[in-house]
Amino acid sequence: MKLLRGLSFLFVLACSTVQAQQFGLSFSYFIPKNGYFSTPISPFSIRGLGFDINRFLAIETGGSLYRMSGLGVKDLPFETKDAIVGPNFTVLVPVELVIQLKGSRVEFDIKGGAFGFYGFSQKINYGNLDRAIRKDMNWQVVNSDFSFKNKPGWGYHAGAELTVYVTQQVGVSLETNYLMGQSKFPMTGSFTGGNTTLETRQVSYNDAKIDLTGLEFSIGLIFDSGQGKAGPPKKKRRRR
Repeated sequence: MKLLRGLSFLFVLACSTVQAQQFGLSFSYFIPKNGYFSTPISPFSIRGLGFDINRFLAIETGGSLYRMSGLGVKDLPFETKDAIVGPNFTVLVPVELVIQLKGSRVEFDIKGGAFGFYGFSQKINYGNLDRAIRKDMNWQVVNSDFSFKNKPGWGYHAGAELTVYVTQQVGVSLETNYLMGQSKFPMTGSFTGGNTTLETRQVSYNDAKIDLTGLEFSIGLIFDSGQGKAGPPKKKRRRR
């Protein structure tokens, strides 16, 4: 929980530096490597909050609450590309360095950094888990029962954003980020199955990790009251 408190502090600190006259709306989605298409929980998502170091560099943070439809689990003793956990709610907080290339009507940002995340209301997808164990054991039937320890995770991300200002106060943004993260998810339990006869095995998957690897993309509108500022404004965006 120390990781979550630290990320929350960074989020609040960055929010305090953003000018109140700037805001925006956008739609952000996540496509995991081994999982299901996931959507944001409106309106609990704010991204692009921070401050300029100079004209070309900025520090940004924010936070998003996702409804993850399903995520993969790696470092299991068998291979599977199906989602093993989900659906759940996942809080994601990035901290990133942004390279800003600004024009009179266009801004292109290159960004990268780290992020922390934590999944609430975790569930095991027993249909996919039993199918993976059945394939690994070469059995006809499997019925498993596991307990797990849910822990916060972290990772790295990199991406780019293109913003085109239709007017001095209104812009359209397109953003894509690639995320590579994981969180420890040790599993202990048993499974029963077989072919002609049934047997039960006790197992522990202590190295199991939730795999938060995938592509995040968004499209949105940015609004600014102007107030005499020249060029594209520094953004404050509420993502939905």
